[in-house]
Amino acid sequence: MKASAAPYLHPLLANCRDYWLGWGAQDRQDDCLTYYRSGLPHPSLNGVLRLHSSTPIDPWIEHGAHVLAGVPWMWWVGPDSSTEVRNRLVDFGATRAGSMPIMAVDTDRVPDISGPPSLDIQTVDTMDSLTEWVRVYSSSFGFASHLLDSIVQCEAARPDTPDLVRFTGRFQGQPVGTALMLDAHGVAGIYVVTTAEAHRHRGIGSALTSAALRAGRERGLRTGTLQASNQGAGVYRRMGFQMIDQYELFQLPPL
Repeated sequence: MKASAAPYLHPLLANCRDYWLGWGAQDRQDDCLTYYRSGLPHPSLNGVLRLHSSTPIDPWIEHGAHVLAGVPWMWWVGPDSSTEVRNRLVDFGATRAGSMPIMAVDTDRVPDISGPPSLDIQTVDTMDSLTEWVRVYSSSFGFASHLLDSIVQCEAARPDTPDLVRFTGRFQGQPVGTALMLDAHGVAGIYVVTTAEAHRHRGIGSALTSAALRAGRERGLRTGTLQASNQGAGVYRRMGFQMIDQYELFQLPPL
């Protein structure tokens, strides 16, 4: 069940947009349409994030399909999009690929979670550690191994690097998990929370999320936000997160 719409909903959405726009080219926003295009062949790395327009929606849908042609991509429909976007996408032949709860928590109310013994959480601050970090999360997101170098280059080139803190979790010395905190719009956005499959259900993801929230709290950020997977939503609820709203994800056929 949704929590009542919090007054900080718009900063939560803006933080999410900023994170994904970090994957895109410089010409990633056209008036009412906000999109990102990394050019990499994976649907999570290219997409439309928002269509907010009082003008007819159909030309903007056609424009979105045009600027993202040639790569797999998703269309996000959230509370910051015009109300008719969802229905018009369906009319254009789009299929619903899933949904993601938009969740939020007061950073002061999340206890520090250390995770299992032998878990060491470190910040990522060199190119070697960035390459390792990408390698760890790539398998969880289903990124092909041949994309590793390109993804590392995209990560290294992000314009918001000063506002990011990346974390790698090591269990008995082996890198097994990742997380990221983005300081933007007065909110600690939590992204890239992954745990290697062989090490799941041990509290590693919770410990990495806690470390990312702590980094936000140390910067004076009192609200944390994330978009949960179906597998992760229950974990985040137990940490104190509440569902505020949700994004729906759509895939359009070529127009």
